Amino acid sequence: MIDMMKMMGKMKEVQARLKEAQDNLVNIRANGESGGGMVKATVNGKKQLIALDVDASLLKAEDKIIIQDLIVAAVNKAMEEADMLAKESLRKSTEGLLPNIPGMDLGSMMG
Repeated sequence: MIDMMKMMGKMKEVQARLKEAQDNLVNIRANGESGGGMVKATVNGKKQLIALDVDASLLKAEDKIIIQDLIVAAVNKAMEEADMLAKESLRKSTEGLLPNIPGMDLGSMMG
């Protein structure tokens, strides 16, 4: 028979580790670049843009649309990397606490 008290204790530990992992997402840094490195974006694990670098050679009024497109591309690449790093961090934080259940996505618990 399942020991309910043990299971409840395990769930509290999982919740604590998930909260800690979520709190630590601000420390994750992910980078993305576009235009051969002419535009670089850095985001954190909470998918917040924290740095943007645009090469000075792009800063001409007639290149405004190109610059905007390159910024969007760099930020999107950084966001994808941040998502991957955040999921990996969460997986490591809960490793060994929960059984590996196919189809169970802990990444959705990160909010």
